[in-house]
Amino acid sequence: MKNLENIYLIGLMGVGKTTIGKQLAKALQRPFYDSDKFIEKSTGVSITTIFNYEGEEGFRMREQEVIAELTSLHGIILATGGGSILKAENREALKQNGFVVYLQCSIDKILYRTRHDTQRPLLQTANPRQRLQALLAERDPLYRECADFKIDSGNTPGKIVVKTILQHYQAALDAHERIAS
Repeated sequence: MKNLENIYLIGLMGVGKTTIGKQLAKALQRPFYDSDKFIEKSTGVSITTIFNYEGEEGFRMREQEVIAELTSLHGIILATGGGSILKAENREALKQNGFVVYLQCSIDKILYRTRHDTQRPLLQTANPRQRLQALLAERDPLYRECADFKIDSGNTPGKIVVKTILQHYQAALDAHERIAS
């Protein structure tokens, strides 16, 4: 049976996973983890440095190890990296071990939010809009496959996003409890 102790946030970079995750953790009084920050802390270098030396595939291997470790914890809120769902093992770990929320927002909003951020290797390109559109086309079906709930985090105030997630999470917990008893 699916474990609902954890809440996992998925979605493209810049959709607000870290911001919303911290607010959820505060509301539920649970520890918050950001998989990218966890990788940086454990390696002692930035994601950009890992991409530069190991390429995306090297980074994805590290990310898979971290997702496995973090999804084995109980009672946490986790903001995942935007590409964490690319590996089937990660998708399965997320789906089986928590309530998965897909945060979405428009490409325009993501571009606005990330316009000054030089720490996103996949956006260091001549045409970030085109890159984001390609990433979304590739990843949207995988996000949808994992998600228990999807919400627009671009045009909705953060407090409302958090409140709505908490309502859907509680409904999932209630349904899970009814099935278990």
